[in-house]
Amino acid sequence: MSAVGEFEYRYNMTIKTFPSHAEPAFEEAEQQSDIWGGAWGCDNDVGRLRKVLMHRPGEELNIIDPSKRLEHLGSYGDAEGQTWYWRGDTIPSIEEQQAQHDALTALLRAEDVEVVELTRCAPGRHKSIYTRDSCIGVKGGAIVTRLGPKVRRGEEAPVTETLAAIGMPILRTIHGTGLMEGGSFVWLKPNLAVIGRSSRVNREGARQVEEVLAAQGAEALFVDLTGYRLHIDGALVMVDVETAIINPTQLPFWFLEEMQARGIRTVEVHPGDDVGVVNCLAVRPGRVIMQDGLSPRTAEALDKLGIEVLPVDYEKVMLGGGGIHCSTAPLQRDPID
Repeated sequence: MSAVGEFEYRYNMTIKTFPSHAEPAFEEAEQQSDIWGGAWGCDNDVGRLRKVLMHRPGEELNIIDPSKRLEHLGSYGDAEGQTWYWRGDTIPSIEEQQAQHDALTALLRAEDVEVVELTRCAPGRHKSIYTRDSCIGVKGGAIVTRLGPKVRRGEEAPVTETLAAIGMPILRTIHGTGLMEGGSFVWLKPNLAVIGRSSRVNREGARQVEEVLAAQGAEALFVDLTGYRLHIDGALVMVDVETAIINPTQLPFWFLEEMQARGIRTVEVHPGDDVGVVNCLAVRPGRVIMQDGLSPRTAEALDKLGIEVLPVDYEKVMLGGGGIHCSTAPLQRDPID
């Protein structure tokens, strides 16, 4: 045998001796434990919450200028430079927002949830507190999104750095012309998710998320949000296994029927309550963190179903345009039966 022939023989035998293995899949518990140190991500929105990504508001809020009042909107913002906007009609101090964020963080830790803080905040990105939008937990890891408006573009980099620092696999970064924000992603049940399309989530961004889910055997339903609604979590959040709290005025009829057909029980926000109650967070099945006093009649309806509400005051932070759900990006949840 020639020298070249012997090399080819040894090379081929080496490949046969040490073959590639597609199974078990990346997301399987064995692979996650052996390669990534544990089971990452989520395939539901209500299983016991183990890890959550958050950001305590800080000096990035200094970009907000109270002199730039937008009277026609009843709020504040840099309409010309597109560098910031504040949705509320009043601007609370940084200290007030920090105090309420600290209270939410303390409540989560009391529920044995590990709070992962951003390693840094992109300069001037004052909406970085709303970590839900820049990261989606899926089975086996995370999807880093691509935020829509200029005032938020750039939050993705610190999120990527933070996930890498804790060893969480990043299964996809939304790229190209795709737009995707995590506030418009909901797990209805394992292997079934909903993506709300809007000015913040275009078809390309939704397609890229669907591609990740398909590789895991999960299905995605697409719901086109009405008018200028940004995220589906303003109208739909899971609060228990196969139970959702909804604002039916913001969801199309076909989707309400689809949830019923899929076995999802819905609790409608009471007409006399604040619709912000939907922006809540399940820390385990039937145990939900919710803005204190926002919607007493809806909370009563949840209580009758055996769903426990943990109240926290988050009003000051909500003035910036996002609530409890927006401020928490689950990185790890237990499976549900």
